[in-house]
Amino acid sequence: MNADQTPAALQSQVSGSSFYAGMRVLPPARREAMYAVYGFCRAVDDIADDHEGDREVRRIALQAWRDDIDNLYAGRDPGSAALVARAVKEFDLDAADFHAVIDGMAMDIDADICAPDAATLDLYCDRVASAVGRLSVKIFGMEREPGLTLAHHLGRALQLTNILRDIDEDAAIGRAYLPREHLLAAGVNIETPAHIAMDEHVDAACREVAALAHVHFAAANKILATRPKGHLIAPRLMAAVYSKILRRMEAASWRGPRHRIKVGKAELIWTVVRVGLLG
Repeated sequence: MNADQTPAALQSQVSGSSFYAGMRVLPPARREAMYAVYGFCRAVDDIADDHEGDREVRRIALQAWRDDIDNLYAGRDPGSAALVARAVKEFDLDAADFHAVIDGMAMDIDADICAPDAATLDLYCDRVASAVGRLSVKIFGMEREPGLTLAHHLGRALQLTNILRDIDEDAAIGRAYLPREHLLAAGVNIETPAHIAMDEHVDAACREVAALAHVHFAAANKILATRPKGHLIAPRLMAAVYSKILRRMEAASWRGPRHRIKVGKAELIWTVVRVGLLG
């Protein structure tokens, strides 16, 4: 899959996004590998997010992906996992990380998540975000230890920011990812995702989650500041854009009515230039 020949559906999803901008600056082989990983993530995420679909049918669809990943690594017909076959071979990607992403999606299928405890939320973030990071840092060419640590922190920072940005969208499909401990401490009614989203006290809980996201952003930026080996404009860009979104959400507050915070195209281009100069 070449970035200049990306299928129209994929290109429309990511064009103008920080992800697309970050991947465009990679060398061709690494860029194509990242698009393959993204394609895998989109496929399994679409299964998990088909909230109107039968749960058992969705479980079967995820299991098909598990089987195809196993077949790929065993040298058998990879089926749908042929999408990532070249990336796996060229960058020695771990099967466990693909499985972790699938496991994270399964958490959304097994039950509509509502106010998970902090440990469950951390596990979810590890599976749906940091596992993707572990695949990505290999493609970026990072050494093992700084790569794993960057994936751990940046993955969680990005996912927590997404959770804070998507409160209303998630509530609309019966989900709420804000941690139970912070919600209860703030006095939020956690009966349903809709109750959580509408509660006037949710801002206090969100600020606790934002503080945790800042800790992870700081840890990720500390690693990036050491200029480790690898093509790291992409993670620098993601960290810069998402930390900016987080700060803007804090300034706007999470009291309703909320408005989705975005980074404009011109601002994104400037950020690409800035992190490129730093990188």
